Amino acid sequence: MKKMTIGEIAKATHAKILTLDDLQTVKELEITTISQDSRTVDATTLFLAIIGERLDGHDFIPQCYEKKVAACLCEKEVPLQSGSVILLVENVRKAMLALAKYYRDQFQIPFVGITGSVGKTTTKDMVSSVLAQKYNVLATAGNYNNDLGVPLTLFRLEEEHELAIIEMGMNHFGEIHALAEVVQPDIGLISNVGVAHIEFLGSREGIMEAKCEMFDHMTEDGVAILNVDNDMLATLDGKLPQKIRWFGVDDHKDIYADDLEIVGMEATKCKIHTEKGTVEVMVPMPGVHMVSNALSATAVALELGLSLEEIKKGIETFVPTKNRMNVIHLESGLTILNDVYNANPVSVKASLDILQTAEHRKIAILGFMGELGEYAPEMHKDVGAYAAKVGIDVLFFIGNHGECVKEGALEGGLSNVYLYANQEEFWKEGIEQIEDTDTILVKGSRSMALEKTVDKLQGVD
Repeated sequence: MKKMTIGEIAKATHAKILTLDDLQTVKELEITTISQDSRTVDATTLFLAIIGERLDGHDFIPQCYEKKVAACLCEKEVPLQSGSVILLVENVRKAMLALAKYYRDQFQIPFVGITGSVGKTTTKDMVSSVLAQKYNVLATAGNYNNDLGVPLTLFRLEEEHELAIIEMGMNHFGEIHALAEVVQPDIGLISNVGVAHIEFLGSREGIMEAKCEMFDHMTEDGVAILNVDNDMLATLDGKLPQKIRWFGVDDHKDIYADDLEIVGMEATKCKIHTEKGTVEVMVPMPGVHMVSNALSATAVALELGLSLEEIKKGIETFVPTKNRMNVIHLESGLTILNDVYNANPVSVKASLDILQTAEHRKIAILGFMGELGEYAPEMHKDVGAYAAKVGIDVLFFIGNHGECVKEGALEGGLSNVYLYANQEEFWKEGIEQIEDTDTILVKGSRSMALEKTVDKLQGVD
């Protein structure tokens, strides 16, 4: 990150500086790193005393003192010692957002904001792969997309960066609004509006309203990139102050794809049509939803001046983040579709669509889907019915609402359904039913940690 003085940081965060040393000298001290991990701090670090669900960062300030940390951003008064500096604020997370906005405003480069109910991180990674063909890009690492992750991402900006891609997540109203106020995106991409977090937002209309908070902090000459195939987003036509660029597979509007061809379990071939011409690409992941991601990246890239050749190269060299539809071929002949990072009804169905293209026996190992509230029983039943509809041969389900999944599957004609309370039960009783020629999809909510089952399938204890 670019250097900031403690005086600058205090002014941006409205912090009170507490120190036993000369105040003016302290204000001139320079910060070059920001961290919430006491193990990584040094004499140039601002330590963030975050209060989390399990740990309180204030408890680690003595360790920071031992490492001669430059300063600690706190919301509790803590003991001072010679050479220590405390920046006292009312709320560390809100202070971080204020500081991140101050830091972001020092960069006159394009900012791309990305959100959506399903596949935000994969969309962000695809956009990043494409834009990196022309620009030096800073992109959100992993899924650092909340009020902690977004500031930490912005603090990674350096002078050499020419463009920033910031993923923004939420599960309550107001969260995207707060993040967008910091990011101030020039281009805002919404990949889709599904049912993720419906427990907190009440309806798909509520989810779309929350996603659209991103546009509150875009200027009217900004650009909204929207999925025209999504029934909710399609209703925004003519309703935003920003220019809208549409992308889709089913609806041929602005940027669209046709001639889709699934190439084994590894890729999807298609033609992408734009106002600048048509290009044939091989998307290096299976599924129509991955073509949609390629189209969204194309739409963003065209707004930022990339050629079709650069777009094609960026799509075809895309590498997915770990645990997001990674295809694993074992020497035994077993194929694993590792898509365990997270799950909701829309993403599970998309993954089942990919599984159905397998040549041999199709096995789905699915886990509980969280944050569905009162809709959970109905939506789990619907997933079971969909597994039957697309021709899955065996369905193993782990966790809550298994009976609902089984009911939907049985009604759809899928009788090979097995339920387990936890992964350990599946390892003892279900895993022995796997055959070497099977193709297996493993997918569930993040809280399920089904990567442990992926390890078991690979023989890792």
